[in-house]
Amino acid sequence: MSIGLIGLGAMGAGMAKNLAKAGFLAGVYNRTACKAQSLADELGVVAFDTPSALAATCDVIFMCVSRDEDVLEMVTAVAQTVKSGAVVVDMSTVSSSTAQQAAAILAEKQAQFLDAPVSGGVEGAKKGTLAMMVGGSNEALEKIRPILAAIAARILHMGPVGSGQATKAVNQIMAAGINQAVTEALAFGKAQGLPMKKVIEVVSGGAAGNWFLEHRGPTMMQNTFAPGFKLALHHKDLEICRKMAENADISIPLAEMTLLNYAQLMEQGFGDEDISALYRLKMPHKLS
Repeated sequence: MSIGLIGLGAMGAGMAKNLAKAGFLAGVYNRTACKAQSLADELGVVAFDTPSALAATCDVIFMCVSRDEDVLEMVTAVAQTVKSGAVVVDMSTVSSSTAQQAAAILAEKQAQFLDAPVSGGVEGAKKGTLAMMVGGSNEALEKIRPILAAIAARILHMGPVGSGQATKAVNQIMAAGINQAVTEALAFGKAQGLPMKKVIEVVSGGAAGNWFLEHRGPTMMQNTFAPGFKLALHHKDLEICRKMAENADISIPLAEMTLLNYAQLMEQGFGDEDISALYRLKMPHKLS
């Protein structure tokens, strides 16, 4: 099978490298053509000029873009030339309804669509250790599972189209709560005058331990917020969660508080920092 990937941001570039390393990748497309050409040269694959050109030659098409409108734009372009029987795998984080719209567009061309958002951040994309939650045909998933294994360590079928995105929404709401808890607790610990390196080490080994504390706690204590997951993107994702929650008539107060906090940080110019920049609001008198 010929494999193409659309979208070469921080996540997409890491996935492209792992697909190429496994011998699967045939070509890439990115809106910024020079970025696509540079990576294509590095990996020894084709840099396509348009999504349609990529779709015309590929049996499996991966997408990793930022927003709902981007997904629909790319799917519409792909649908112009997509092969009958091709599988389009969208690893972006968008709404379940957008995934269902994309699937409907491709179904008219006898192509299958999987919504397969991922979790694990830039580190996971680089290492090929992402967790992938998949909605759509289980048959289509099993057909390409060996390819997905090049970029994800955990791949689970969640149900029909849209189920992957709904599961990712669960993940994003949980990430907001963890961010709130960890940043608040570390600010509290610092205010107590504790040796924070030791605090992080001992707490990480107990019941309150978690990935975010272990990997972002030390950088927070150094007032460093290099993006693993950009704050502005999590804000975008939580807005999707908010709409889904409203439709389901369920409240998500932690996510709502995080939306407000992120909006404040974005206004201050910190939208491109890691979500751990929430720590800035917990101890504003300590940080620039």
